[in-house]
Amino acid sequence: MNRQVVTVFGGSGFIGRQVVKRFAKAGWIVRAAMRDTIAGAVLKPMGEPGQVTPIRADITDPAAIAAAVNGAQCVVNLVGILFEKGKCRFDAIHTQGAANVARAARAAGVQTLVHMSALGADKGSASAYARSKALGEEAVLAAFPTAAIIRPSVVFGPDDDFFNRFAKLARVSPVLPVFTADGFKPTHTESGYGLDLFGSGGPTFQPVYVGDVADAIFRAATDTAAAGKIYELGGPRRYTMKEIMETVRAGTGLCRLLLPLPFFVAGIQAAFLKFLPTPPLTPDQVILMRSDNVVRGGKPGLAELGITATACEAIVPAYLARFAPTS
Repeated sequence: MNRQVVTVFGGSGFIGRQVVKRFAKAGWIVRAAMRDTIAGAVLKPMGEPGQVTPIRADITDPAAIAAAVNGAQCVVNLVGILFEKGKCRFDAIHTQGAANVARAARAAGVQTLVHMSALGADKGSASAYARSKALGEEAVLAAFPTAAIIRPSVVFGPDDDFFNRFAKLARVSPVLPVFTADGFKPTHTESGYGLDLFGSGGPTFQPVYVGDVADAIFRAATDTAAAGKIYELGGPRRYTMKEIMETVRAGTGLCRLLLPLPFFVAGIQAAFLKFLPTPPLTPDQVILMRSDNVVRGGKPGLAELGITATACEAIVPAYLARFAPTS
C-alpha cells in the first residue's frame, strides 16, 4: 500500500520539527520544505530511512512550491517571520507566500491544506504583522476554501523564542521589562498614598505548548471535519507580562528586578533596536503587544480537536533550569 505524502513548508523551524515528527510517527512520507536544506539534517532521524526528506523550496518561488507539493496528499504551511529584514517582508511571506502555497496545492490536487496564522490576525490592526496574517488567511481560503487555519497564541517549548528569550536576557541584565499601558498610577488607601507601578500587569498571553500545536495541525490535516475552519489555540491559563517575567525569574533562579516600562518608552527603544541584525524588539511588535494575545472565544480550539492543553508549569521550569546560576 502506498504511504501518504505530506509537504511541510517551514519544516526545520521550532514548530515545524514537531510537525514533521508527528506525521512521521503516523507513518507518512514527509517532505520538509525549507530555504536551506542543511538545517533539515536533524529531521531525517525522526523517521525510518528515506521517510523524511528535506527539500529546498522558498514560498516566494511558485515553481519551487509546485515541485514540492507535486504528488502530496497534504500540505502544511508554517512559514512566518517576526520582523522584516531585506527581502523578507510581512506581505511577501505571510500574504503572497501563503497564497502561492495554497494555489499550488489546489493546482496539484492536494486533498488537505493546513495553514498556520496567528492569534490577533486582523486586517484593521495597526500592526503590519497582524494585517499580513489576516490577508494571508483570506488569500489561502480564496484559493483553497477547505483549508484549515490554525491561530496559536505564543508557542512555548524547549527551543522556543519566548521564555528562552527572556531567560537569556535575565542572564545578562539586572532587570526584566514589563510593558504597561496603565502603570505608574497614584493610589490612595487608608495607610496613605502610593504608586501602582505595574497597573494590570501588562499585556496578557495564553501560551500554548508546541507539542499541542503539532497535534492540532496533524488532526486538522487528517480530519475532514476541520475543512474550512479557523482554530484558535491557547493554553489552559492566561498570564500577564508581569507573570511571564515572574515565571522566568522563578525558572532560572536568577533574582532580577521587574522594571515597568510604559509603551511609549518601549516604542523609543524599539526604534533603535530594529536596526540590529536580529532585533529583540521592533516598533511593530510594540504595537502588537498593546493588544492581549489570548483566545477570544467563538471559534474551535484544542478541545474541539480532542486535545487537552498542556500547562506551562508542566514544561517550562525544566528547560529554564539550564539558565540557573552555577555555584
